[in-house]
Amino acid sequence: MSSFVTEIDPSLASKMKEDLTGQGFEFSQPSYTIFQAKKEGVSCTLYESGKLMVQGKKKDDFITYYLEPEILGNLSYTHPETLINSSPHIGVDEAGKGDVFGPLCVAALYADSSQITSLVKMGIRDSKRLSDPAIIKMADKIKKEYQHSIIKIFPKRYNELYREFNNLNHLLAWGHATAIEELTKQSNCTEVIIDQFASEHVVETALRKKGLEINLTQRHRGEEDVVVAGASILARAAFVQGIERLSKEFQLLLPKGASNQVVQAGQKFVKTHGEEELHNVAKLHFKTIDAFRH
Repeated sequence: MSSFVTEIDPSLASKMKEDLTGQGFEFSQPSYTIFQAKKEGVSCTLYESGKLMVQGKKKDDFITYYLEPEILGNLSYTHPETLINSSPHIGVDEAGKGDVFGPLCVAALYADSSQITSLVKMGIRDSKRLSDPAIIKMADKIKKEYQHSIIKIFPKRYNELYREFNNLNHLLAWGHATAIEELTKQSNCTEVIIDQFASEHVVETALRKKGLEINLTQRHRGEEDVVVAGASILARAAFVQGIERLSKEFQLLLPKGASNQVVQAGQKFVKTHGEEELHNVAKLHFKTIDAFRH
């Protein structure tokens, strides 16, 4: 669509104007408008009637990252109702898998039909699209209002499990199965959707080992399901808080990911705490670890 049109409460106009000023928009006031704001790739016009029109080649990012979460409070543009699975189910996702430092966290979230509608209105989306403070705030709200299970595997335990499984996908499948086991006991729900990360049989085998009989759907881009997206927020918040906890404990900022910053932090950690302490903060099977020792 070349333009997106919606209605907003006119009382939000001043907040929106302040936000857009901070984002570098320039303002004018054509007839019958409260304002028109423009910057490269996006034009945003708020009419006196409360009708809001967004146009431009960069409008999708503007709607996804600002308008829906901050103003609309729903995903009507990025997640039309027709695409939303509103039947009660559990969603599962993980965070920290690609990060050298910090825990691996797997979260499972249960939502019934009315709760799924609430997740949509809350503006829940895949955690990769949100800032850390927004994730933690959303996760706190979800934890208070929804049945959930969060498995936090800190590096010391992670390294023990990795030696036992000798395979990351099998370790991940164990984490998913453990989170699912906890939440199916709480919710009695056996409908589960996960963000697929390996061959289908890997998670199915892990579930069988626990004696769980569930209807499992594995899909790529699983976070397009709003309950899986909610689980991704719980997992990401647990990871962010976990890596912050380790940073405080060892009095050294442990960066996310596997970048040059991580190598520098790893070298500093070894110099300060010794190589033998690495197993408490890092996932030792990463090749990046070799660079810590130089």
